[in-house]
Amino acid sequence: MKSTHLKTIITIIAWCSGSLLMGFTPKEPTPQSLACIECHKKESGSIYQQWGSSKHYRANVGCFECHSANKDDVDAFKHYDEYISVIVSPRDCARCHEHEVQEFNDSHHAKGGRILGSLDNILAEVVEGNRGFVTPAFPEGNSAAAVTGCWQCHGSDVKVLEDGSLDPASWPNTGIGRINPDGSEGSCSACHSRHSFSSAQARTPDTCGKCHMGPDHPQIEIFNESKHGIAYYANINKMNLDSAKWVVGEDYDAAPTCATCHMSATKDQPVTHDIGLRISWNNRPAISIRPEVSDAKLGLPGKDIPWQERRANMINVCLNCHNQNYVDNFYVQYDGLIELYHGKFAKPGLALYKAAAPLLRKPKFSNKIDFIWFEIWHHEGRRARHGASMMGPDYTHWHGTYEIARNFYTEYIPELSELAEHHLHSKDPEKKAAAEALNDLIDQTLNDDNHKWYLNKMDDAEKAKRKAAQEDFKNRYSN
Repeated sequence: MKSTHLKTIITIIAWCSGSLLMGFTPKEPTPQSLACIECHKKESGSIYQQWGSSKHYRANVGCFECHSANKDDVDAFKHYDEYISVIVSPRDCARCHEHEVQEFNDSHHAKGGRILGSLDNILAEVVEGNRGFVTPAFPEGNSAAAVTGCWQCHGSDVKVLEDGSLDPASWPNTGIGRINPDGSEGSCSACHSRHSFSSAQARTPDTCGKCHMGPDHPQIEIFNESKHGIAYYANINKMNLDSAKWVVGEDYDAAPTCATCHMSATKDQPVTHDIGLRISWNNRPAISIRPEVSDAKLGLPGKDIPWQERRANMINVCLNCHNQNYVDNFYVQYDGLIELYHGKFAKPGLALYKAAAPLLRKPKFSNKIDFIWFEIWHHEGRRARHGASMMGPDYTHWHGTYEIARNFYTEYIPELSELAEHHLHSKDPEKKAAAEALNDLIDQTLNDDNHKWYLNKMDDAEKAKRKAAQEDFKNRYSN
């Protein structure tokens, strides 16, 4: 490595690890960045303009400060007289933004790439896809459904080819949990899109909506339906999104965004890049768990932060616009929906699925019941829980609990009953015993107070209440 290059790197590190964090910025761009700019303002005008509107530009932090690489870096290549890398990883950003990157590394966002090989990915790789997407780094092939779908939000495992270029199956990719060639996890540009790296853009709900949308986690749709979303879109011009400080209640008060609630500063809390520090339920699994439990599974420091503390953090945000009674009652409603979902559908549904396991074909998703149960908890169950958490009534009810109930009673229970009936007279004693056990559990489940209406066994007192309510409705609205 050239001595001038080494000096430049040392200078950059000194700027970023010390002086920049104290408010000092270089007086002028480095010679290397000036050389980059001279070419890229002609060849890549849009990139040049985006950088020119950024805080990096005003701090004289240019192309080379972010893209510089050591000769021995796995993704380094010689570009004119300097070694650079295409990918700017969180480890690179940490030269100047050490605190923010550490918070991000401690979050579930940074671990998004670990979905590879999970149940969701089996769907994209096997059930939906094949190994037809063959590239140099993946000679055995990948599923195009995973490459262009799952990996684009969760992140790919980026592979560097012999000539220094990046394998097309794994790049381009700005997935939030991307596994980078330097071993770091994550992509800062997932939210802070290059090359402007705009805080305002990161604060808008649509940025989060790139990934947090669709049938299994429709947060952006729920936000748009909620009073929060309605207020935001009606008052975008009052949101002061470009403010450097952006403290709710001080710099804006018209509406919250995703960032307001989950990341941004309040009068009492600093900005955080760990998006789990203000949530009190993790609604991803079939049965919701507390966030410290899921943090422990990933080995994250959040395992030591109880959900009560996280809820207090979120309440601190809410109180900037709502009073204590309003916030407390919201959480009573939210917890009530979680309790309903768990008690009526999730726990008995999961028990029934486990009881049916000995009677099912072994490949996952080769049985109709696999899809039915998966969609009940993974799609409809999540929608109901997320809808309640973000005050989106249509997603809680019609896209959530209604569809859970419809599929539980008209698809899941009938399919389980047919499965049990098919094996009740099996010559295989293990199959027969499993069928009898499943049949008994179906009967036990349906005779529970939550489900006995389905057997026309609703108790007389409840029937009387239902009839009185119907009569009252008719009397009020029949004229």
